[in-house]
Amino acid sequence: MLHDHSKNCSRLRAHAATARRRYSARLKKAQTSCYNETLRLSDYVPRAAHLKWLLDSDPAIRWQVMRDLADDAPDAAALERSRVATDGWGANLLARQSPAGKWGRSHEDRGLLITLYSLVVLKDLGLDADSKPARKMIDRVDKHLVFTWLQDRPFLRGEIEPCINGRILGIGSYFKAPNHALANQLLREQLEDGGWNCEAQLESPKRPKSRRSSFHTTICVLEGLLEYERAARKSAAVTRARKRAENYLLERRMFRSLRSGEIIDTRWLRFSFPTFWHYDVLRGLDYLRNAGVKPDSRVREAIDIVLERRHQNGRWPLNLLHREHIPLEMETAVGSASRWNTLRALRVLRWYNGSTF
Repeated sequence: MLHDHSKNCSRLRAHAATARRRYSARLKKAQTSCYNETLRLSDYVPRAAHLKWLLDSDPAIRWQVMRDLADDAPDAAALERSRVATDGWGANLLARQSPAGKWGRSHEDRGLLITLYSLVVLKDLGLDADSKPARKMIDRVDKHLVFTWLQDRPFLRGEIEPCINGRILGIGSYFKAPNHALANQLLREQLEDGGWNCEAQLESPKRPKSRRSSFHTTICVLEGLLEYERAARKSAAVTRARKRAENYLLERRMFRSLRSGEIIDTRWLRFSFPTFWHYDVLRGLDYLRNAGVKPDSRVREAIDIVLERRHQNGRWPLNLLHREHIPLEMETAVGSASRWNTLRALRVLRWYNGSTF
């Protein structure tokens, strides 16, 4: 199980106040120049060289560039997307699934976390759920995987932590079928402030249940509910829950404490892929874009951070690698240009630039 809020809290305590003040000063300087001047169109529009570099990549990158940045015909993007199942990263990750439905060696994945992460990445790559390899893959999961510590509950029915269940809801909705019971469970677990927190469901003698939401858990649940809504019929209750959680992020400017206004965790200002269970500003913004949320002034500071992370060559680097892993290496050179980060940053900037407020 993941205890993301407790991990986050321990990291927060470890951060020195001087580091926060130093970054806040840099950010304030960037904001002043941004807010007092109209950003140039070139800040948002990818150059032809950027698109060429992105397209010279894996099918998982190419088809999303064609759809989100190059405005290619839908049929052309769909054809490229179909190659995710047979070429490159998608095919390699599919090949690493065992006949029993798992990824990772048995002693590595007793809690099925490597399997969970692998499934989320396959969804993020855009593996076509109707393709034969995808159907074979999800049938293995559905038939064989269970949570042994929950009396062999089937994997796609979820477990007890919303940070995990949000992603299982998204995986099931995308590859198999929407799980109404799991969606309703998540709705019941939404906290008063609008988000979710795994620590609100777990209690120990040393630590009472949390009443405050976690950015990490909230983004995992939001992504799952969005996939659920797309696979199931529209639900007013789910839409309301998503809007409340989106406002939870927006009211905090995507990374600040509502009470103090301070940066909650400076690591959220550094971007990685895969994100696993970790929140960061780019992941939050890309969710809002994907959900069709109209950007307003509350995301402006987060957009500044995305722009600040761009290198002079117009590409975004891989800022860090999380310690979690899947049995597939995509981009591993920290500090080097990242196609995943560049793709996501450019489409977020395009979404922002297309707004008026």
